[in-house]
Amino acid sequence: MSQRVEMHICLGSSCFSRGNKEVVMFIREYLRKNHLEDKVIFKGARCMGRCSNGPNLNINGVIFEGVTISKIEGILEKELARLM
Repeated sequence: MSQRVEMHICLGSSCFSRGNKEVVMFIREYLRKNHLEDKVIFKGARCMGRCSNGPNLNINGVIFEGVTISKIEGILEKELARLM
């Protein structure tokens, strides 16, 4: 049985202004396309206190800073590889 992954994206105003909305939409589509919705808990989070480096994404306690559309697919492929 594979362990579920918890993923939280900061929904604070600074991360929002830096493009977290597009990242959220990309992650949702990525999870759907790869049939991972039942293996990954994906939620919004309050400010992670790293506003100047946002958008911020926490995957099982590891915080990724500066998560952009150009970086997110590589992060997801690396972090979720064991689920596929």
